[in-house]
Amino acid sequence: MLTAANVNPELQDHQRKLEIKTNSITDEYDVDWNHKLGTGISGPVRLATKRASGEKFAVKVVIDRPKAQQEVQTHWRCSGHPHVVSIYEVFQNVLQFPGESESQSRLLLVLELMDGGELFFRISKQRGFTERQAAATTLQIASAVQHLHSLNIAHRDLKPENLLYKDKSDNSPIKLCDFGFAKEDKGDLTTPQFTPYYVSPQVLEAQRRHKKERASMVINTHPYTYDKSCDMWSLGVIIYILLCGYPPFYSEHPSSRRTIDKTMRRKIMNASYTFPSEEWLRVSDSAKDIVKRLLCVDPFERMQVSDLINHPWLAELEQVPDTVLHSPLHMISKETQNVHNDKLRKMRIPERIANLKPLESAINPMLVNRQSSNRQCLSPVQSFPSRDNNPPTLKSLRDLIAECICFQEISDVNVDATPSLISATKNAIEKNSSSEILLNTLSLYGWENDEYTKKVNLKDLAYSIKDIIEACKTEQLKGK
Repeated sequence: MLTAANVNPELQDHQRKLEIKTNSITDEYDVDWNHKLGTGISGPVRLATKRASGEKFAVKVVIDRPKAQQEVQTHWRCSGHPHVVSIYEVFQNVLQFPGESESQSRLLLVLELMDGGELFFRISKQRGFTERQAAATTLQIASAVQHLHSLNIAHRDLKPENLLYKDKSDNSPIKLCDFGFAKEDKGDLTTPQFTPYYVSPQVLEAQRRHKKERASMVINTHPYTYDKSCDMWSLGVIIYILLCGYPPFYSEHPSSRRTIDKTMRRKIMNASYTFPSEEWLRVSDSAKDIVKRLLCVDPFERMQVSDLINHPWLAELEQVPDTVLHSPLHMISKETQNVHNDKLRKMRIPERIANLKPLESAINPMLVNRQSSNRQCLSPVQSFPSRDNNPPTLKSLRDLIAECICFQEISDVNVDATPSLISATKNAIEKNSSSEILLNTLSLYGWENDEYTKKVNLKDLAYSIKDIIEACKTEQLKGK
């Protein structure tokens, strides 16, 4: 817990109320109005350069309303922590953008520029992402949440899109951004703000009661409230995905962007999820214990952030197994684009979208039900690269699939690689030597030094290679 004795000077500065400037932002910054970095809940984010120093910043533009004023002051209070995106100053200017009939008063938030990409995007690009790295990542996120909760502030929209890396270095810190839904917890949190994958049971219950009240089905004598423990549930979902690559709760209808279907709602309300053996067999019991204690329906029994940070999985990082996880392979399709609607997109680079893609053969029902649709989807940033803009040789990839299915039945059983499978794999790599995604995919199946170092699930491998072919074909069509 932060106290007056141990708060650093930067945090102390943010304990004072922010004074909003009324002079033009262009007096101090050159704002590139045509360079949109992304979109937050309340407005777009643009690149700016401070004239006095040449330093780069992000400027978030929001319409000047009471809710925006609240966001600014709440973010200011939380700023200064090493794992929270800093807000440096705010301008109140009257602006008129193209297409608008009249000018409006707007707040321009000068924020720390985050150049390292979103959490899942970075992980999806890694080779050999381990459980120890997942724990170290979790510790940084938990540190940010602990800071907010020490100020009695609930973020209320904790999700990967709001977790950004400062830069592209390997040791870049992760920071929490976008405080559009953040609010002080005075026992009066009632608004059902959420993104489907990460919403807690209490927030869903608040939504249900709001609908009844609007339909005049109940009299609002004692409003239903929830508290900042909703952030801990969301963190539990993020940790689950870090460890396996897909979410614990899912919709039966992924095309539905604005609602949660009854099946998904029921699973969240009952904390009904599993640990599919294919991905979770290699995950430690200590990590699973954290997930279980965070994805707990009763908020009074749910793990608090101080308990999380003191849990051995985070407090003793050097003891966490350095086991390689499947997570990066599962984060390469458009799985979550059908869930996160546009207005909930955060401060992100549009072409750096990192999504969730489960393997079809995992026992998780979502993976089975969505086989046909998911195999057609790869994020544009993950499309199959080629050398000198020439299309890669698909025949070698098809030959590799044929080698996988040469047995009479393809099952989920892992088998020893045959000499012909090894030969087909070598040929595929040779013909597509510039494909980073192919090398990353094969490494997850144990490919190393021109051989498979472990038994191979042929069904998984065949589907993974098919995904790469589909992405390649899409790119070829785009180029015509």
